[in-house]
Amino acid sequence: MVIDLSGWRAAGQIFMGIGDIFIICLIWRRERGLENKHTIGDLRQMQSLPLSAKIQMTRQRIRAWIDEFGEDGVYVSFSGGKDSTVLLDIVRKDHPNIEAVFVNTGLEYPSVRQFALSKENVEELGPTMNFRDVIIKYGYPIISKEVSKRVYEYRKYEKTDRLKETCAYKEFNGIREMPCGGKSYYNKECYKFLTESPFLISHFCCLQMKENPCFLYEEQTNSKPIIATMACESRARLNSWLISGCNAFESNRQSSQPMSFWTEQDVLTYIHTYNLTIADAYGQVVVKNDGIDGQINIYDCLGDYRGCQYEVTGCKRTGCIFCTFGITQDKERFVRLSEQEPKLCDYVMRGGEFNENGMWQPSKDGLGYWFVLEWLNVCGNLGIGIPNWAYYYKKYNTREIDKYVGE
Repeated sequence: MVIDLSGWRAAGQIFMGIGDIFIICLIWRRERGLENKHTIGDLRQMQSLPLSAKIQMTRQRIRAWIDEFGEDGVYVSFSGGKDSTVLLDIVRKDHPNIEAVFVNTGLEYPSVRQFALSKENVEELGPTMNFRDVIIKYGYPIISKEVSKRVYEYRKYEKTDRLKETCAYKEFNGIREMPCGGKSYYNKECYKFLTESPFLISHFCCLQMKENPCFLYEEQTNSKPIIATMACESRARLNSWLISGCNAFESNRQSSQPMSFWTEQDVLTYIHTYNLTIADAYGQVVVKNDGIDGQINIYDCLGDYRGCQYEVTGCKRTGCIFCTFGITQDKERFVRLSEQEPKLCDYVMRGGEFNENGMWQPSKDGLGYWFVLEWLNVCGNLGIGIPNWAYYYKKYNTREIDKYVGE
């Protein structure tokens, strides 16, 4: 089959990274006689709709999912975060008896865990491995799931003839190309230094800690999840939505993402508009202050919030507090953690040791992040804030450590 890609090259240039993933997805599916459920244009149009319309569209997709599998055949994947809190509120307004499932990984903010378990009809699941064992066996989660996956792949094939054929090699050396020509947006030359890290790196933490408990639950109960993910959050989620739409009836893992076309502002607007209670870690949802501190907010003064932007006064995201995914966009994450949860932060930072293979890993004393983050700063110039670094360096310093992060 011959496909004319001239128009899609232009689209790829316009949408940059989004165009890249869209073209790859489109080519793969067209070659197999398949069509995507949506286009980038569909997403832009749906994202521009008013919140009231998005709520109705989300309710329709939820009803379609429940019509297919029944109320006893679905569940809400509830993390205790603000996105899934909004989803649970929407679902239970129409279907109050729908069960929610919370995976207690032990990595959540305490207030998020307490909030999740305070809700009615919430099934609590747990992982089969703790986070420390996941790190020792597979490696630390670094930068992003996509980057960690490539580092793991690179090292897997590093001493084989297959290395140069891998996406990891091509991306870290900046030579991966788009199928229609041109340099791929997936290239990650700036992270090639991670392939030489003195500690293991992998993407398996989410699978072991969060996904596997849900997979087992779905197998045991024959139920299908309703999840609060949005296409704007990552390229992987965008790609999934382009292919399957909100209700993935035909996917290997059938799941519904009825808020896929929402944005972060939509979530915050919903919380503020409906006075929805959220976990304490987020603080409050308030009108974004772009002016002088202490200045009277005209929106609050008039009681008319049309057109305003919202923000939270606490944590912007409350995923796994020990995770470094997204750290380059939130470099003071662990500094805030030390202020909010000093004992938890100390466990994350302290400890660590080199194993028999010369690779840094958690010790009985702690997870050893003080060394991991400092190595990222020294070798990658990332500028990540490390609370009490001088204290940990003085306490655990050895000649071997000095080879990597010595002053």
